[in-house]
Amino acid sequence: MDLTPVLEGFQVVLQPQNFLFCLLGVLVGMVIGVLPGLGPAATIAILLPLTYGMEPVTAIIMLAGIFYGAIYGGTVTAVLLKLPGETSSAITALDGYPLGQKGHAGKALGIGAIASFAGGTVSIIALTLVAPIIAGWALRFGPPEYAALALLGILLVATISNGTMLKALVAAALGLLLAVVGRDGFTGEQRYTAGSLELSDGLQFVPIAMGVFGLAEILYNLEKRHLAQPKPIKVEKVLPTKADMKQSAGPIARGGVLGFLLGILPGGGATVSSMVSYGVEKRIARDPKRFGKGAIEGVAGPETANNAAATSSFIPLLTLGIPANATMAVMFGALMIQGIAPGPQLVNTNPDLFWGVVNSMYIGNLVLLILAIPMIGLFVRILYVRTTILAPITLLIVCMGAFTISNRFFEVMVVIVFGVLGYLMKKFGFDPAPLVLAFVLGSLLEDNFRRSLMMFQGDLTRVADRPIALTLLVIFLVVVIIPLVLKLTGRGGKGSLVETVAGQEPSRTP
Repeated sequence: MDLTPVLEGFQVVLQPQNFLFCLLGVLVGMVIGVLPGLGPAATIAILLPLTYGMEPVTAIIMLAGIFYGAIYGGTVTAVLLKLPGETSSAITALDGYPLGQKGHAGKALGIGAIASFAGGTVSIIALTLVAPIIAGWALRFGPPEYAALALLGILLVATISNGTMLKALVAAALGLLLAVVGRDGFTGEQRYTAGSLELSDGLQFVPIAMGVFGLAEILYNLEKRHLAQPKPIKVEKVLPTKADMKQSAGPIARGGVLGFLLGILPGGGATVSSMVSYGVEKRIARDPKRFGKGAIEGVAGPETANNAAATSSFIPLLTLGIPANATMAVMFGALMIQGIAPGPQLVNTNPDLFWGVVNSMYIGNLVLLILAIPMIGLFVRILYVRTTILAPITLLIVCMGAFTISNRFFEVMVVIVFGVLGYLMKKFGFDPAPLVLAFVLGSLLEDNFRRSLMMFQGDLTRVADRPIALTLLVIFLVVVIIPLVLKLTGRGGKGSLVETVAGQEPSRTP
């Protein structure tokens, strides 16, 4: 492996402007993670218009920092309030909050910070080694392979989404329908525009993401503002002891491997990785009954896994052009806004961006570790900021950002419409992530499927001559069939993966 591009990537990230925005992204992400309601996907969607005038490398470095910064920030409220600021921290709350009630909140937060750093660092090293290999392998992809991969990605996200599979599939179907609005790329005909000139070029990703993630979260949190919020637990000693570190070493090692592998999969991501890690630690523990009552392993494992997965989820985005989760879908949109098409050619056509973003994660994770422990006191104070103060400020930023996309009020209306839609989806148990991912992948799926039909002259059986595409389609069928078999045999649960692993009702907190 030629290390020259890797070393040049460090030169890119250490440029004053890029380093400053890396630091800014991590700080913003940590604060956003602390605030229950606004997750990384919503924050990145809201801030997308601000990146228009920025250099592509600088913009993506900042947005990446927001992502993994928010993953740790959600740990603070999970431990202090049993109120995950980010969905991937829901599992951490199971043992982090009981530790806090026993007077060990500082220890839980300290272990969380160290585990986050360890998981992120291990995953970044693996990403550095693996990503170029995957990109080289992906150069063999043609239209049939990309169509099959997009189809599999949409299905996997819908399958493991929170809530029922039926609702997730409905959301994904709506996303696919929205993706075909506008001019047909092959024939030039208008589709589903109702004669509107504004819709002739189709719906833009940014206002949809800002509405479904940003405005919807504001509306949902305002509705819940009357609920009594528990007071944060007092934090005293933060640094864990040697005994705590020894006890956490195994879960951190296993969580790093699990998080990296699951983060690569479409639909995997930080949330699923933290759940699987918790389930593994509970299963192999000598005394599983300690879990849910303040087991330090229940914090170390999931926190390592979710940060490792947050990093490795960049691999399918940067090397295949396939977003693995909702946040990566927003990152996909950010790259497209900058005129950069993520995919197997990215490492060769834009090595400064590819390696700059990857190496910024080394710096960002180190910054996160250095800042996390000293800033815990500030995070506790942030928890007292009322939703009624934050909501109007966030709403103003959303509307201004939407208008600056094309200087049209139409984009603001799109944000409002999809904000109401996202709010109704959350209220009735529909996860908005499949909708956004299906919208992003819809054009990729349609265009490559139609190109495949032209390649095969209408004979779809010729896909058997494409081993990679055929393998992806077989996996697709397996993912479809397994839940049906489990349901027919009486083994399929009615709830989501959250309920299966955690053994409780999933949190409705975003």
